[in-house]
Amino acid sequence: MRPLVIAIDGPAGAGKSTIAKALATALGIEYLDTGAMYRGVTYEVLRRGLEATDVDAVARVARDVRFEQTANSLHVNGDDATAAIRTPAVDAAVSHVAANSAVRSELRERQRQWIAERGGGVVEGRDIGSVVFPDATLKVYLMASPRVRAQRRVAQHGGDVDEIARAITERDERDSTRDDSPLRQMPDAVVVDTSERSIDAVVAHIRELIVARTELS
Repeated sequence: MRPLVIAIDGPAGAGKSTIAKALATALGIEYLDTGAMYRGVTYEVLRRGLEATDVDAVARVARDVRFEQTANSLHVNGDDATAAIRTPAVDAAVSHVAANSAVRSELRERQRQWIAERGGGVVEGRDIGSVVFPDATLKVYLMASPRVRAQRRVAQHGGDVDEIARAITERDERDSTRDDSPLRQMPDAVVVDTSERSIDAVVAHIRELIVARTELS
C-alpha cells in the first residue's frame, strides 16, 4: 500500500508551514518542514564561519550535520536552532545553500527516508511535488501576493512591508531560476490562494481534496 504523502509547495510566506502543520494535526499524521532543514544547514555553515557560496564546504556540512526535528523545533548538532534559523543572517544566505546541488541531493534522501520510516506524512517545501515525491498522493501549491506575504511576515517579526515585499520577490526569483530543483507549480498540483482565506478554510478544502483523491484511487 502506497504511503499517504501530501506535498505542500509554494513560495516563501504563502502559508506552507502553518497550513501543513494544521493539516497534519487534522489528519493525525506527522509533518516535515523541509525548509527548516535547509535553514539548519545554513545555520551550521554560518556558525562555522564559512561562506554560503563555498560549494564544497557547504556540501560537507550538509553531509555531516545532525538534525533532531519536530513540528515546532529544530536542533542542529545538539543545539536548539529553532529561533536562530529565522534570523536575517540565515534569511540572506539560505538561497545560496539551497541552490547547492550536493546539499539538495543529501537532504532529498533524508526526506524520503523520513517518509519511509513513518509510512507517510505532510511534507512542505519548494520541490516536494516536483522532485522529492513526484508520486505524492496529493500535490498542493499554495500562493499569495508578495504584499500579503510581506504583511504576514511583518505581523510575526516586524519590519517594513515594502522592504520585505521586495525581498520576497527577489527570493522568488532566485528560487524559481536556480538550476537544481527550482520552485515551480506542477501541472497536477492543486493551486490554493491563501490571500483571503483562513487557515481553517484552507485546511478543510485540502482535506476534501484528499478524500476525493483517495476515494478515486
